Amino acid sequence: MSELLVPFILALTPIIWLVIALIGLKQQAWMASLESMVVGIVVAMAFWHMTPINVATAALEGFLFALWPIVLVIIAAVFTYNLCVSTGAMETIKAMLTSVSSDKRILTILIAWCFGNFMEGMAGFGTAVAIPASMLMALEIDPVTAILVCLIANGVPTMFGSVGIPTTTLATQTGLDVLQLSYVQALQVAPFAILCPVLMVMALGGGPKALKGILPIPIVAGLTFSLPQILVAHLVGAELADVAGAVLSLVVTFIVAIRYSSREVPEEYKVVLKKHMNVDVQGALISWSPFILIFLVLLCTSKIVTPIYEFLAPFKTTVNIYAGNPDATLTFTWINTPGVLILICGIVGGLAQGAYLDQTFAVLYLTVVQMSKTILTMLGILGLAKIMTYSGMIGSIAAFFVGALGGLYPLVAPALGALGTFVTGSGTSSEVLFGNVQLSAAQNLGINELWLVASNSLGVSAGKMLAPQNIAIGCAAVDLQGKDGELMSKIAPYAFGFLILMMIEVYVGTIVGV
Repeated sequence: MSELLVPFILALTPIIWLVIALIGLKQQAWMASLESMVVGIVVAMAFWHMTPINVATAALEGFLFALWPIVLVIIAAVFTYNLCVSTGAMETIKAMLTSVSSDKRILTILIAWCFGNFMEGMAGFGTAVAIPASMLMALEIDPVTAILVCLIANGVPTMFGSVGIPTTTLATQTGLDVLQLSYVQALQVAPFAILCPVLMVMALGGGPKALKGILPIPIVAGLTFSLPQILVAHLVGAELADVAGAVLSLVVTFIVAIRYSSREVPEEYKVVLKKHMNVDVQGALISWSPFILIFLVLLCTSKIVTPIYEFLAPFKTTVNIYAGNPDATLTFTWINTPGVLILICGIVGGLAQGAYLDQTFAVLYLTVVQMSKTILTMLGILGLAKIMTYSGMIGSIAAFFVGALGGLYPLVAPALGALGTFVTGSGTSSEVLFGNVQLSAAQNLGINELWLVASNSLGVSAGKMLAPQNIAIGCAAVDLQGKDGELMSKIAPYAFGFLILMMIEVYVGTIVGV
């Protein structure tokens, strides 16, 4: 047992330091992440005998992956919002939203849950936190609370995010049928999808009292997302599961919200406009033009529209950066990547709103300055993730769980998925890291392979809520510096509560022979 325990503890030291630095020492995320990377370097070289050149090239691969596509897409998303503020379009959007409902609780569901899940399904890479959090702040919702509800919402759709990439990657890694795997994943996550909007309202209003008078709305929002997600995952696969659920949830929740619009809204939840605005169709289209373009462009360049997708696919470069493995490659997609497409849509939409070119580039410059500390955070987190992966630290964590727990392993299977996403900030990376570990454990224990492999994706949902990368994106989106530790402590009860319920669900499923 000691041969597994010692590497396990040492492999966790960078993660432990990251949590201590953020929550205990209340350091800013960029400093904590860079310190954790240094801890990871020391441990990797001292215990796993990683050479300096391998450490340097592993970190470099992490840095480049952080910059393209992750930092790029975050800058593009925040820039789009900032430009809408600069042109005044955000006030028009705010007026339109409050014409549907002046209730912050209902608007939070429409923006953070329905629209946020659509953004996750189409783009991923933090857009589902950055853009909705910015819009909620524009509705005078406290910035910390705005990020918190977006983090809660963002966990559920991650497995089918970015047009299903995490799930299709997992199916490829394990050799399992993608339709069957998608269906099991959707079934496993369904209870949490229904629960999420309820928890979001409670987080916004400070407890169960916030549900008074509107409880049917979050329940409807959860059900109308989850049920089509299950159906589409079963019949079509992973690519459209989030998109279908988000669109139906948005339409139905919108209709229900209008029916509630005549009810008196408690003062603490009421959005008050600074001035009344009459918005015509043309004004509405112009104000929403960046987001309409994002919707159309992401849809048309996805795998759904095969000719465009295949035309743009060759515009990429694949390189080997990590010196320790010539087969380890990193691919840079130059055009058909969410960051590039959202940036173009933001610029075009801004021009439609009347922004001058010098105004547009000034906003872009200020956005990059606003994001500077977040960029450092991304570099530290992704550099650490690559070092932990290539050194064998991640493998040692997995080996301990599998070797030490035996028949109890299914109880912690989702925890591996959560850990992978916490470290890397990516559901896809977690599937790559631990997908085959779950498959091997299922085969050795005689458990349903689909059920246990899908549990990795289930755990990803909890890990995504708590991932420092995701928290940093939210803080950057609302220009909230130095609050990463506070947000981590606030989201932790939700993430760990979800993870405990997920562990119970998976373990009970193996007992009853799912």
